[in-house]
Amino acid sequence: MGQSEVAFAKINLALHVRRRRPDGYHDIETLFAFARHGDVLHAEHADMLSLKIDGPFGRGLEDDKSNLVLQTALLLQSHFGVTNGAIIHLDKRLPISSGIGGGSADAAAIARLLNRLWGLGALEQDLANILAQLGADIPACVFSRSSFGSGKGTDLEFLDDSNVAARHLLLVNPRQSVSTAAIFGAWNGDDGGAIERSDMWDTAIAGRNDLEPLASAICPAISDILIRLSQSSPALARMSGSGATCFALYDDAAALAAAKATLDPHWWSMATMLR
Repeated sequence: MGQSEVAFAKINLALHVRRRRPDGYHDIETLFAFARHGDVLHAEHADMLSLKIDGPFGRGLEDDKSNLVLQTALLLQSHFGVTNGAIIHLDKRLPISSGIGGGSADAAAIARLLNRLWGLGALEQDLANILAQLGADIPACVFSRSSFGSGKGTDLEFLDDSNVAARHLLLVNPRQSVSTAAIFGAWNGDDGGAIERSDMWDTAIAGRNDLEPLASAICPAISDILIRLSQSSPALARMSGSGATCFALYDDAAALAAAKATLDPHWWSMATMLR
């Protein structure tokens, strides 16, 4: 019998880029938070590994070893000496290359799922350590808990999110992908300063996303979305990650619904809540 797991959408409540690293990555400081919804993965026992992809954004994704889901499964097989396989199904509900976790969240979700299916008995920290080589966002997505990320984003400190969790979350994407490499490559190297740490909500409000103006220059629709969201008087509206998805947080479902009704119908949007 198979099992399922949600790949919770990730948002960056704040993202400060501090410096370029010799290894090609950037040192960042970020506040991770996670939605209650996202892509959905299903797996069941099989002799070999296989991946099927469908869903609203499944078209265009490869189902071979270039996919992070299969890379994760193969890495877990190798690390734990697993000889059996799994039939994996990815229901791709989130836009691709959109700044809300995407492949990283899918990789984290299949790791949690296969950990149960194969009876690996690994702790979440074990999975995070093993998978960090596949992507800087994957460790945070393994936990899918509010956290402060530093270094490449893999150094995590879990936060008291009692005044952040359960807020109503609206995600909006113009159905355009932006290249993370291109966005970071456009950063001019100026360090705008560290995230000022205090209460998590106050920290988020006082923060910024250093990649937002860079992504907006490449994809002007981001600015259009942020202007539209700001007109709905959210508690916070900002771009997530390297874009192009933006988010807005509201205190109640009615305010979110009213905001969602004003969006361009050509944009993708999802109403959910923070975990």
